[in-house]
Amino acid sequence: MSTKDLDTLFDEAFENANLVPKESVPQDVQLVLYGLYKHAISGRINESSSNDVNDLGEDLRNAFKLNAWMQIKHLSIEEAKQRYIDIINQLMRERGLL
Repeated sequence: MSTKDLDTLFDEAFENANLVPKESVPQDVQLVLYGLYKHAISGRINESSSNDVNDLGEDLRNAFKLNAWMQIKHLSIEEAKQRYIDIINQLMRERGLL
């Protein structure tokens, strides 16, 4: 599959994600999707980004999001896009949207 095809599928999956009721997706899956999306569009986190948690203070939500991103930093951008696509498609199938 060419990169353009993967990018097109990724963009479609991102649009389709809005069709899946957010409340029907477990929070841990939402965090995985966030990390994959963030990695897919932004590339790899550099190690100094881990210091950003201190800047987040008491904002646990942002700390969890940063943690979700850091947990998948070993993936290539292409792998992150493919995993994102797979999860969105699975969620849509489970909810009868695909």
